[in-house]
Amino acid sequence: MTVPAISDDMSSNAEWIERHAAPGRIGLCGGGEWINKAIRKAQAPLTDDGHRSPWSHAFLFSERRVDGHWWVLESDLDVVRKQIRLGVQENRAARYHDEAQFPNLAILDFGLDPQQTRQVLSAGLDLLAGLSTYSLRELVGTLFAMHRPSLRSRANLLAQENALYCSAMVQHCYAAAGIEFMPGVSTKNLSPHDIATSKLPHLNQAIVRDLASPACVDWHVAVVNC
Repeated sequence: MTVPAISDDMSSNAEWIERHAAPGRIGLCGGGEWINKAIRKAQAPLTDDGHRSPWSHAFLFSERRVDGHWWVLESDLDVVRKQIRLGVQENRAARYHDEAQFPNLAILDFGLDPQQTRQVLSAGLDLLAGLSTYSLRELVGTLFAMHRPSLRSRANLLAQENALYCSAMVQHCYAAAGIEFMPGVSTKNLSPHDIATSKLPHLNQAIVRDLASPACVDWHVAVVNC
């Protein structure tokens, strides 16, 4: 069963990451920018009440480096001062410290043992070394499958070689440790909301400031499956 963590503390994103990050754990965030809101809304068919998901992006915690920062592995589209990084990349977790930009933040612990942690992170580093790209095309295929449940078990209609969007990357890495978040759902049709609501035993520590729907728990910090 999923073990929820419910609290009314007023932690910042930075404090939450320092408290709950560990190698191999999964990070989820729900962003406030238009693209994040669009992804959250697109996952409405997967929620219990048909409202938008709290989550728009998934990533893996890697390790705390000699610079004192937690680093993450993720597949993302990153545009900074006309420079574009499209695909699997390493970033400081500090990019998720901004509560205005990322009002929702979760850290999921699936109880990996040391060997599983190595398998998951090794798979992520293999993708990084192989320059795996972020697939906007596959993301569109996934969004289409959300509205046609019969397609979710099949290969992504717009699949590309050496390409993974964020939650598909996380599932790919966990598959190296024999873990499948949503049995029956193809890796390249898996969404951040699917990971958040996996029925596998895990601890879900979440801050939700931008509630997905009125039915959600109206607490500053809560685990919600809505």
